[in-house]
Amino acid sequence: MSFLVQFWDSITRMFTQFWESVLLAAGNYDLLLDTLDIALIAYIIYKGIQIVRETRAGQLVKGILLLTGLYLVVYLMQLRTTLWLLNKIIEMGIIILFIVFQPELRSILERAGRTRMSMLPFAHTENSLRQATIWGEPIDVICESAQRLSITATGALIVVERQVKLGDQIRTGVVLDAIPSVELMGNIFFKNSPLHDGAMIMRDGKVYAAGCFLPKPKQEQDIDKNLGSRHRAAIGISEVSDSLTVVVSEETGGISLAVNGRLIRNLSVDKLHQTLDYYLLPQEDPSERKKKKQSLFRRMGK
Repeated sequence: MSFLVQFWDSITRMFTQFWESVLLAAGNYDLLLDTLDIALIAYIIYKGIQIVRETRAGQLVKGILLLTGLYLVVYLMQLRTTLWLLNKIIEMGIIILFIVFQPELRSILERAGRTRMSMLPFAHTENSLRQATIWGEPIDVICESAQRLSITATGALIVVERQVKLGDQIRTGVVLDAIPSVELMGNIFFKNSPLHDGAMIMRDGKVYAAGCFLPKPKQEQDIDKNLGSRHRAAIGISEVSDSLTVVVSEETGGISLAVNGRLIRNLSVDKLHQTLDYYLLPQEDPSERKKKKQSLFRRMGK
């Protein structure tokens, strides 16, 4: 009985101390809210500048500044007809912006939706084990297939789906849902195969679909004119998703990788393997790597 009384007293004391600390911090409540408010505004401005620099929104900002300057001049000069026209343009401006910049807005929302549960230790561990199980062998198959296709200069386009689902692209092709193998990939990209012109999409370590069409890149005019349709399609899909796309050139046999809107060209098979490992397999925590290194040194000292 005395144990229960002591346990209850300790619980009560803990909640009392917690409540006292809350009341003590209440005096600085307004300061905390102001700090949080400023931090959020700073973050929004920072992300806004990033979006303006990375998309066509830079031209939009220039247009808004020009329109604002014109509005001030017209208002000061009291040009009523022009002022009425500008007011109508501004009223419709928000709707027009949503229509014109729909791809950019969609890309922003997709990025926001790519959040992970990796902040929870158990979720991160579970996800790491799952990724290692799913992509361990398929990475070897992708690299060996790319090497063989490169030797024979057989064009190939292999898209690896990650967090963002590629359902729109999969619907344009043929669903296979097959276990990956070097022979299967060779048959898909064989020059006389009906599926060789499209992209092969891998999902959860499997060859999920083939013969798929991919979107064009947003700034196609800025891409190297020497790049063919496969390389352009690889860049296009990497701009609208977090996928990895392996490209084998039909002209040179060179191996490239598209990720985050960038194309890494002339990769060796070893470098391709390292890059796929980096993006698809769980990376060892630096602190754990340091502990293992220290343990190795201790064993060597003995």
